[in-house]
Amino acid sequence: MAPPAQGGPASANPIMSLLLWILIFVVIWFFMIRPQRKKDKEQKLFRDQLGKGRWVITIGGVHGKILEVSETTLVIETEGQGRLKIEKSAVSVDSTIAAYPDSHSAVTKK
Repeated sequence: MAPPAQGGPASANPIMSLLLWILIFVVIWFFMIRPQRKKDKEQKLFRDQLGKGRWVITIGGVHGKILEVSETTLVIETEGQGRLKIEKSAVSVDSTIAAYPDSHSAVTKK
């Protein structure tokens, strides 16, 4: 009888396998998780700095001027003097900064 073959897939180095999984995690962290966390912090800072008189754009594309600010909601006035009560999370950070950069200079995009 011949001896069993050596060097097959079962004899792969477990340390190399572990290093491969660590490398995959590091790549995912730097290219997906970390940038998303940074963006979330910028959005939170932007929404915390919203105040009366600032112009904003909602996620749905409604432009308006902030009249009242509470903990989680805003009252905005649209062009036809209509008033809308919206959630702070409904304000589009990217669109607002792009359309009204002077009004929101405290939060700058890098």
